[in-house]
Amino acid sequence: MLDITSADSIIEFAKQLKNQNLRQACGSEIEKHGYKGKGNFGQILEKFYFGYEPNSDAEPDFLEAGLELKSSPLKTLKNGEYRSKERLVLNIINYLEVHKEEFETSSFWKKNAHLLLVFYLHDKDLDLLDYLIKLVDGWQYPNEDLKIIKKDWELINQKIKDGKAHELSEGDTFYLGACTKGSTALKSFRNQPFNKEQAKQRAYSLKQGYVNHIIANIAQEETAVYGKIIEKPEILDDKNSIEDIVLSKFVPFYGMLAREIEQSLKLEIKKSYQYYQSLTKAILGIEIDQEIEEFQKADIEIKAIRVEENNSIEQSVSFPAFKFEQIYEESWRESELKDLTEKKFLFVFFKKIKEEYYLDKAQFWNMPFNDRNEVRRVWLNTKKQIQNGTIFKDYAYDKKGEIRYSKKGNPIRKNNLPKLKDSNVCHVRPHGTDSTFTYPLPVEDKKLKTKEYSKQCFWFNANYVRDEIYLK
Repeated sequence: MLDITSADSIIEFAKQLKNQNLRQACGSEIEKHGYKGKGNFGQILEKFYFGYEPNSDAEPDFLEAGLELKSSPLKTLKNGEYRSKERLVLNIINYLEVHKEEFETSSFWKKNAHLLLVFYLHDKDLDLLDYLIKLVDGWQYPNEDLKIIKKDWELINQKIKDGKAHELSEGDTFYLGACTKGSTALKSFRNQPFNKEQAKQRAYSLKQGYVNHIIANIAQEETAVYGKIIEKPEILDDKNSIEDIVLSKFVPFYGMLAREIEQSLKLEIKKSYQYYQSLTKAILGIEIDQEIEEFQKADIEIKAIRVEENNSIEQSVSFPAFKFEQIYEESWRESELKDLTEKKFLFVFFKKIKEEYYLDKAQFWNMPFNDRNEVRRVWLNTKKQIQNGTIFKDYAYDKKGEIRYSKKGNPIRKNNLPKLKDSNVCHVRPHGTDSTFTYPLPVEDKKLKTKEYSKQCFWFNANYVRDEIYLK
């Protein structure tokens, strides 16, 4: 029998949902109330399985048990493992009140200290009543994670106190983010207490990498091998943040040639395009075949960059190829590129001296507010070309007026996608030179008369990385 004053009782009752869908678990209740397809998965679960009206109260859903219910979609990898489809959104940040709070007594902690998590398999072809529930369990933060989450909360709070709520970014923090929340641009702006400029409505959220960590714990199927930077959580205190601890590991190696670092660490790293990435992991005390647990939880990406003797950076920084159809269908707020602009990076710079490279600089970085707006402009321009079927511009011609061909025998194309010269921040171009690798187009290209085009990527400009990250 369900005891709503007991967290254990509620969690056990919730576990009966496993391998059922909402139609099976609460079909009679849904029919009795005349459900007409309104509401999201979590609201239906609250109303028809647990029997309480969905609300946005500051208190936990199960007040007497101190338990907050959250549901979230899963996706399945090819190897059968589960991954989170998205971040886990918690409660809305009240800019006008939160700056008065301390973490231990905050509305965030009161509501989210103990979570009841229900993960279901998302399938766009199914009615949400037929989504299969796969994982159910309670979650309380381990001490080492809680220390980082507390610092994240305090950083968000400090930015609000500084009158910079409008500049908040998920890249500011590690495990606990401040994600945008709102159905439309006009509805999603709120007043902030120390600045007249309105700020986008945001909610506390657990980053997607951290949710994957929770999923792996609940599913008990951890196949990746992880290494920890912080083996002893007690070293995290008011004087030592996770950033301080990570960056301190590079200090003994500054000015050392890459081969000297290898010798110092008694390693021999295979020379490949991943060499400097592997060397960075070695400096952090992580085995080359391991993932960094703290970085996986925080969605932090390492970028190892080579700098020439004159401070130039030869290569722009690439991101995975995008799908034209995805950009066509999504809004900027839903886009992968928008998430990348709010991501935290660890940039590690190796500078050339004669014919070798030495460790010059390491720093955490996330994109400033104004530059995020510039990336949005580039993304919208890209979307416009896809929507209009105007990606292709012309072929490249030689002096004789004949079409030029690549080394692989493919005609060289020019397109209307944003170029390096069009923005000081980012641009679009292929990752490789083989134009035969294509993705489908949602709209036929007007000049090529085809519904496919060579794969393209967004890139951070090399000069942007030099001027705004390396030289700052």
